Amino acid sequence: MATEEHGNGPGDEELMGRLQGGDDRALTELMRRWELPVKSFLYRLVGNGAEAEDLAQEVFVRVYTKRATYRPGARFSGWLFAIAANQARNRLRWWRRRPTLSLDDWLDSGREVADEMASPAAVARAREEAERREAVQRAVAALPLEQRTAIVLFAYEGKSMAEIAEIVGCSPKAVENRLYRARLRLREQAGSIGCPQ
Repeated sequence: MATEEHGNGPGDEELMGRLQGGDDRALTELMRRWELPVKSFLYRLVGNGAEAEDLAQEVFVRVYTKRATYRPGARFSGWLFAIAANQARNRLRWWRRRPTLSLDDWLDSGREVADEMASPAAVARAREEAERREAVQRAVAALPLEQRTAIVLFAYEGKSMAEIAEIVGCSPKAVENRLYRARLRLREQAGSIGCPQ
């Protein structure tokens, strides 16, 4: 299997081999490369920036503590995103058992403060765009976790069906079905709130 390369430095798989061999500095390089993609992925799953930050730290702690379970030659990004998806799933389950927060409190609003010097038309466009992003974010957040994970990995992370199947532990056909059902639900929600499909 080809390794994931980053510039002139060692590939991710090589760094994992070093980490397994006792070179803890390899984790620092993996974190530098993957911190933002992991945070972005987690944010799209849990819908809360502070939680995504905390979970990302937990993911890299898991990378370190579970380093012996990494199979040499396996795609590092698949292994990493599987850990992240499991951490997000566990956190969401934990929050469901503690329903003290409403969905509105949990989700970041995503609204951006317009520049006071902007024209009224620019302010209106910015608000409209922020409302559209928020509607999409809420629609994705309302999906069942299996569908949400598949759609985030496919649409936002650019993963193939095979890669998603490896990350979530199911067949590519099951991933295809999850994506199909997620798209149907998103279209239904878009129609019910009057968004163009």
